[in-house]
Amino acid sequence: MTTSLQKIAERSDSLIPDCCNIGIIFRTLIAVNGMVILALMSRGQAKADILQDFIEMAMLVETISLFSLVLLCGIRRLSLRHPSPDWVQRAICGVVPAAVCGILLSYFSGLDWFANSYPLLHAGYAMCICFAVGLVFQHYFELRTRAYSPALGEARLQALQARIRPHFLFNSLNAVLSMIRTEPRRAETTLEDLADLFRVLMRDTRDMASLRDEIRLCEQYLAIEQIRLGERLQVTWNIANLSEQDLQQGEIATLLLQPLLENAVHYGVEPSSKPAHIVVDIQRKLDKVDIHIVNPYHDSVNVPGGNHMALDNIRERLSLLYDMEAHLSFGVVADKFEVRLHFPYKKQANAQA
Repeated sequence: MTTSLQKIAERSDSLIPDCCNIGIIFRTLIAVNGMVILALMSRGQAKADILQDFIEMAMLVETISLFSLVLLCGIRRLSLRHPSPDWVQRAICGVVPAAVCGILLSYFSGLDWFANSYPLLHAGYAMCICFAVGLVFQHYFELRTRAYSPALGEARLQALQARIRPHFLFNSLNAVLSMIRTEPRRAETTLEDLADLFRVLMRDTRDMASLRDEIRLCEQYLAIEQIRLGERLQVTWNIANLSEQDLQQGEIATLLLQPLLENAVHYGVEPSSKPAHIVVDIQRKLDKVDIHIVNPYHDSVNVPGGNHMALDNIRERLSLLYDMEAHLSFGVVADKFEVRLHFPYKKQANAQA
């Protein structure tokens, strides 16, 4: 746990909110408009007058907000490639709205309708307000990121894996030992797969990998389980709709797909006495990646608690990484356990460079 927290502390993510994210845009606009309404209500006017004033102010407030969000979205992408000190990133979140406000007020000041609608508006005062509001929102989203940090989720996942890994490792090593004399090459390959798998398991679960790397990791995991489960484990991959470029450049959180397959094997294949079929369907639909996993469901196996723990952890990670743009759902459909998740398709930073 200490190591995990140290990794989080050492991580150098941008402190500028991801203003390209729908969740952040939604929260920002709702909060800004809410503050405007509260400010107007404090004047004690009639409801009709408050509504009229709000409509007039919304034209200016929405324009400043949207332009600021667009600029901060671009600046954040630059900051990820070219890191700057924390205080600079925080200051940018205040300077950008203030600058946008100043430029728009300078442009609108020459228009008659604007002068009539805002006769007492002082540009310097408005810019100070925008600067302060920008800093408040940056601080809020920074605190929110820390609060929803996956440290707790990682600890819960580690508690789950602490029960699974020793059992998995023991069975895998026994399988390798049984093959050393009869199939030495296969035993060597299995040990290499096992080493790769545990190397990835020790990473920070917020690290990103390519879709190709995550699929390869899952294939290595399934190859190890195949030795133990034999013909009972049957897996079909449906990734034909993904181009090689999608696989190489598209990013996915490390260990997002592998735990889902581990659940499918643990709860869908192990209890079965006959061949059990797992289907993994991965597609890219416009700017989204859709993943659909289906495995047999066994009523007699009392496993919902552990299964849901891993799935809830993945939901927390998706919320942290993508906010409202990602979704995870699962349930039993026609004697099959199905997991569906989708998240934004993004290219890895090194692929964009």
